Amino acid sequence: MNKREFLGGAGAMAALFSSGAWARWSALEPQQLARAEDFWSQLRGRYRLREDYINLENGYYSMMAEPVLEAFVERVREVNFEAARFFRTRAEAERLETRTALARVAGCDVSELALTRNTTESLDLVIAGHDWKPGDEAVMCDQDYGTMLAMFEQVARRWGAVCKRVALPLHPASDDELVELYAAAIGERTRLVMLSHMVNITGQILPVEKLCAMARSKGVAVMVDGAHAFAQLEFVIPKLGCDFYGASLHKWLGSPLGAGLLWVRKPRIATLWPLLAPPPGRAQDDITRLNHIGTHPAHTDLALRAAIAFHEEIGVARKEARLRHLQRYWTDKVRGRAKIVLNTPSAPERSCAIANVGVEGLAPAELARRLFEEHRIYTVAIDTPSVRGVRITPQLFTSEAELDALVRALLALAA
Repeated sequence: MNKREFLGGAGAMAALFSSGAWARWSALEPQQLARAEDFWSQLRGRYRLREDYINLENGYYSMMAEPVLEAFVERVREVNFEAARFFRTRAEAERLETRTALARVAGCDVSELALTRNTTESLDLVIAGHDWKPGDEAVMCDQDYGTMLAMFEQVARRWGAVCKRVALPLHPASDDELVELYAAAIGERTRLVMLSHMVNITGQILPVEKLCAMARSKGVAVMVDGAHAFAQLEFVIPKLGCDFYGASLHKWLGSPLGAGLLWVRKPRIATLWPLLAPPPGRAQDDITRLNHIGTHPAHTDLALRAAIAFHEEIGVARKEARLRHLQRYWTDKVRGRAKIVLNTPSAPERSCAIANVGVEGLAPAELARRLFEEHRIYTVAIDTPSVRGVRITPQLFTSEAELDALVRALLALAA
């Protein structure tokens, strides 16, 4: 990492606190630091936030911290300044350096990781890249992300594959209940199972390791949607036991918009067809043949290193603890209250930052509208057959005071 990247990412904590103060803060256990509002209030100063409303919809795209944004803008100028010479002489080596840094965060070998533009691109590449035959089956759930479900439906129409959706319970009694649910859907023709590491509309965390072990025992490949788990939860991808993992980096990693990853277990790389044909000469097991997209905004990939540095300096364990605290801070205050419906499991291990809440008698769109117009709280409406409410996604810069405002608003609307 060069000097400007260090100043743009690493060293951010030193800029916020004296070395002694940071030493004291960093010595706290993550669960203790999660409740230290003084620390997070100062970290909040590293973001440029709107003052006219409270943003609780950070799950779609979470803004870059100011040091990352500054590094991104500098990278835009750098690539623009060098233009064609950058792409012909430096782009490939710079991209490899970014992939190497990202592989460190993911806990995997760089030879198994490709940079993409988002989770949709990553997982649609896997879905479309399979060599489907008529009658082959794919298993997914009703709460999986819409664009992946749409890609499975396209595969069904084009190649005669069969899509089998399971109904995911909002409040599972145990991991075994979920494992048995998916196991019952797997048959002799099942070729691929899709799992959401964290369900995007409710925040429910699935027992991915147990589900992968079950599918592996049946000889079935597993693809995991990690859009909301990566950089929010502390884990390493290879230990999950899946075959494919996709994530967006502009959500919880705080990268520039339009950055994602695709991890493919080494033996599986050669089995996939790329969405776009790679340049001649790429080996069949070279992960880079899967994400050839031609000339694209290279500055996004380069600025990823600043986002990674910022993420690593805070520490994923501290991030996870803080985000869990924020979600429980407000859900504990409204769970069980009259007319308020929480669509997120109550067991602490089954959720982190994201939760979904509804108010009886209010359609999700109406609830979202009133939260914003009457209480200046921005959320997103979720209205599906199984989940009706608004999704609440705080970020590291969210304060307890802002969540107190959410609680007051929900209780007022439910009264």
